[in-house]
Amino acid sequence: MTNLIKTFIDGGPLIMSCLLLCSIIAVIIIIEKYMYLKKIKRIDEKAVANVTDALKKGKYDEAAQLCDKSPSPMMNMIKAGIDKRTLPQQQIEESVKSAAGREIPKLERNLTTLGTIANVATLIGLLGTVLGNMQAFGLIGSQNALGSMDVLAGGIAKALVTTAAGLIVSIPSLIFYNHFTHQVSNIILAMETTANDIVALIIYGGQNGENRIKDDKEAPMEQEKKQDLFV
Repeated sequence: MTNLIKTFIDGGPLIMSCLLLCSIIAVIIIIEKYMYLKKIKRIDEKAVANVTDALKKGKYDEAAQLCDKSPSPMMNMIKAGIDKRTLPQQQIEESVKSAAGREIPKLERNLTTLGTIANVATLIGLLGTVLGNMQAFGLIGSQNALGSMDVLAGGIAKALVTTAAGLIVSIPSLIFYNHFTHQVSNIILAMETTANDIVALIIYGGQNGENRIKDDKEAPMEQEKKQDLFV
């Protein structure tokens, strides 16, 4: 503990305090994002299959209740389509698209902050090193001790503490940022695919909707020509 406090002081209270604040915020975001993405993944694995089965049987009310019992971006999007099932196809698609537009920012929440911390922490550490080196060279100059390598080496060693601290904060933040971004991209892709399937089930109903989904998957060229609901 004593060495940790000494290192904190050597790096400069202002710079090290900024890096400490960045690390606390990053840890909070990482824990919150990990728990949130794990939760919705667990929900979607079970609920989507149950809702799809209910829609294939034409049990729309049951499907809507399942969505309410298992809230997640995916289920909220599906619920929006079910609620508009009596409307024309275009309005159903618009409703699903609008719901997805509201849910996607929830998935991406705080990712920008985490990415910013990953980049800024390195720069803050570098700034601390530059200021520390300036102070070290200034001290040597004021003492007329240009030949004193001990003073210079000690000053530079203290200055490099902030660079090391900045990298310690930045590297894990960057790793988790890329990991979460990849997970969110996969969820959005799954939402896109599910949206098309759910709309087909709602519009064509039961077995007809299931056949329509099967035909789309067996005809990739036709699927590519089909306008994406999220565009």
